[in-house]
Amino acid sequence: MQDAIERAKAIRVVIFDVDGVLTDGRLIIGDDGQEYKAFHSRDGHGMAMLQQTGVSLAVITGRQSQVVRLRMESLGVRHVYQGRRDKTPAYEELKARLELADSAFAYVGDDVIDLPILSQVGLGVAVADAHPLVKAHCHWQTENPGGRGAAREVCEFIMRAQDTLEPMLARYLPPLKAV
Repeated sequence: MQDAIERAKAIRVVIFDVDGVLTDGRLIIGDDGQEYKAFHSRDGHGMAMLQQTGVSLAVITGRQSQVVRLRMESLGVRHVYQGRRDKTPAYEELKARLELADSAFAYVGDDVIDLPILSQVGLGVAVADAHPLVKAHCHWQTENPGGRGAAREVCEFIMRAQDTLEPMLARYLPPLKAV
């Protein structure tokens, strides 16, 4: 755990997979071919808070979805890579664009397609219901499953390590009343 906390202190960018991480992994496709995904609102708020501390966010996903584009746009996530079955080139492109070392990146994944990046970044995170190989090759894992609070947990873990969580949460607390 201490190793993961030390790694989290250096994180400047968190990359999330989508299906199985920001969602519960189910793919809901209507008769009209429209794809639907459910995102947890608290995950989104955690992502927004983390960005406010100066940590950037990115998404690399193997599928292409208008729903993902809209959700990431609403959260202000500027680095969105969709339709990337091989995720490594997207990661290398992002790393070059931001001119950051591997140690500055965290990656949150759930399945074997995520292993190449998970094994490269400074902080590799598996969601609670990730594939066993992913869990075996990460630095830390969440208690919450994908799409059910895992992203919020990651955001708060990084903020806690960087000493930005308490000041962020203090914004939401009412002022203390004099006694």
